[in-house]
Amino acid sequence: MTAALEVHQLHCQIGATPLLTGIDLALEPGEFLAIIGRNGAGKSTLLNHLTGEMMGQQGEVRVFGAPLASQPREELARRRAVVPQTTTLPFASEVLEVVMLGRIPHLRHRPESREDVRIARDCLARVGLGGYEGRDYLTLSGGEQQRVHLARALAQLHGSPGQRLILLDEPTSALDVAYQHRTLQLVKELTREGVAALLILHDLNLVSQYADKVLVLAERRVLAFGTPHEVMTTEVLTRAFGYPMTALPHPWLECPLIISGEQRAHTPRAHVPRA
Repeated sequence: MTAALEVHQLHCQIGATPLLTGIDLALEPGEFLAIIGRNGAGKSTLLNHLTGEMMGQQGEVRVFGAPLASQPREELARRRAVVPQTTTLPFASEVLEVVMLGRIPHLRHRPESREDVRIARDCLARVGLGGYEGRDYLTLSGGEQQRVHLARALAQLHGSPGQRLILLDEPTSALDVAYQHRTLQLVKELTREGVAALLILHDLNLVSQYADKVLVLAERRVLAFGTPHEVMTTEVLTRAFGYPMTALPHPWLECPLIISGEQRAHTPRAHVPRA
């Protein structure tokens, strides 16, 4: 089966400053790939190359088996959706109008239909925002705006033929704990439907729990690539983040449990009886 996304020896630099060095990765249909690394490791730069916003000096990005640069924009937009980290809009819009932006690649010069509106409403309900259709987008919280853009991406991919891909830049950054898990559970549902998902995430325990594959970036190159059990180790994470990390077996989930900070012996507090 053709990979949904492939990167071969991607290099990028500005002047004499390297931004990415020798990046290789492959994302198969139905996989959940998380990219992790400290600030400045190259995560956002890599994502910008995967979306086509930046072009490397060497190497290649292939989407659905073909070079990204050769893909017709309209066709690519029907099969690949991007959820950016920044969710602000420069103009006032109702929430439903924002989600309907995801249906534009499917209109093909026809007016939007009742079916398009139904799809948009269903996608809002799927992210937990049913009933928000008429709300002013600019009055929503940051977390609600993130979920609106996820609904827009779902509407964009709905009904698309063939392989589908979703790219998300820190989709849980403004969410509370419950919606962090609900969002990543929704992404897992998409992968079970065959969608390939690539996410930049900072919470290492969410990555460990939900990701099928993990790409660890350090100093703008790949430090490790594999399953959470293979790459989310004490040694790799401590090196990647430049800070003490400990990977332990999770007490009830089949994934590593990541603890940050120096290991210290626990000294029980002395019990002082009440007077």
